[in-house]
Amino acid sequence: MSSPVSDLGIGIVVFASTNIDDIFLLAAFFADPRLRHRSIVMGQYVGIGALVLVSILAALLALALPAGWVSLLGVVPLLLGLSRLRALRGARVDEEAGSNEHRIQDQEHNAERRLRSQILAVAGVTIANGGDNIGVYVPLFATAREAIATYVLTFAVMTGVLCALGYLLVNNKVLGGAIRRYGHIILPSVLIALGIYILSGALVLLR
Repeated sequence: MSSPVSDLGIGIVVFASTNIDDIFLLAAFFADPRLRHRSIVMGQYVGIGALVLVSILAALLALALPAGWVSLLGVVPLLLGLSRLRALRGARVDEEAGSNEHRIQDQEHNAERRLRSQILAVAGVTIANGGDNIGVYVPLFATAREAIATYVLTFAVMTGVLCALGYLLVNNKVLGGAIRRYGHIILPSVLIALGIYILSGALVLLR
């Protein structure tokens, strides 16, 4: 039987190894002025929570998700990225037609109204990018069921750390300025590339 300390260490290493790429994705989210910070953090927690819940259920049922099926979720970031590109083009037209102050007020008003949808959008991207999470969490939980509670608490704390690192990256003196300046352009590109990459894993279903 493993000790709580070793379970804690394993949880930190597993979470870091399966979510390190999310730091840059979170940085791109934080750099987008149309996204509220609280919706990004809440969305990340909802997404990670969903991945952990699915992994626990699969582990308890001794099931493994068929290879390729999780990759179909890549359509989520792909569609979000395309939607962001379309909104970006629309924003440029609005900037030519209206004042900057009026545009900012509209963005704040719309952001408040879309808070719930923003949370779901961030959560959807997190889930879609979580194929490796499930692939690692399921066997981990299945072989150490007594440590699941420790892993869940560790993942909850590490999710907060992950969000903080993404935020700090945006506010970094060296990289922050560039990320904030081009974040609204970087985010759609990242989402589209991420969606295509995740969907590529579904090619196994055609074999």
